[in-house]
Amino acid sequence: MFVLPDLPYPHDALAPFVSGETLRTHHGKHHKTYVEKTNELAAQAGLAGRPLEDVVREAYKRGDKGLFNNAAQAWNHAFFWQCMRPPGGAAPSGDLIRAIDESFDGIEALKEAFVEEGFGHFASGWVWIVMGSEGLKVISTHDADDTLVREGLFPLLVCDLWEHAYYLDYKNDRKAFLERWFDNVANWDFAAAQLAASDGQGDAFRYPPPEKDAPSSGPEDRPRA
Repeated sequence: MFVLPDLPYPHDALAPFVSGETLRTHHGKHHKTYVEKTNELAAQAGLAGRPLEDVVREAYKRGDKGLFNNAAQAWNHAFFWQCMRPPGGAAPSGDLIRAIDESFDGIEALKEAFVEEGFGHFASGWVWIVMGSEGLKVISTHDADDTLVREGLFPLLVCDLWEHAYYLDYKNDRKAFLERWFDNVANWDFAAAQLAASDGQGDAFRYPPPEKDAPSSGPEDRPRA
């Protein structure tokens, strides 16, 4: 079964740009619920024990919207936690800043494209920086949709556009959330590692593998995936 991954930082580490209250609710309630529902639906679909990436793709291929929505949201959130770090981290450098300069003519142009795409996205979803065949680009996806089911796109960074990601801190001001998120907590070291992985250098992000269930009862019982 899948477990809820721990945050890579304390709940209050991103304040004041993302509050501890938001993270406790977002991670401990929203993400937790997606993981629990994924375990339930994956078992029903005969996919228990498979990596989450496989579950997302198989649910999409089968048209199993309930499983896809929950599994993709579980994956998206785990990726999203890695896309943030406490304020004051390193700016883009090396191959990443060169890719940004080639595709956007600088970090400020990338920020403008990112904020515009995210702010203009109707209703819930995600705004991504991805590597494609023509270099870096910014896209948004609706609801649970993600890059795992989109050929030729490799995710570097994502920000959550669902209201539960920002409403406690910013009310309905999604644009301010995106601007402050990009400037202060975007994890460019993680984006650089993803960029390298897109070129075969190092490992890309993967959701923690499913754990075996606890033994039922008796010394002879074996855990089941």
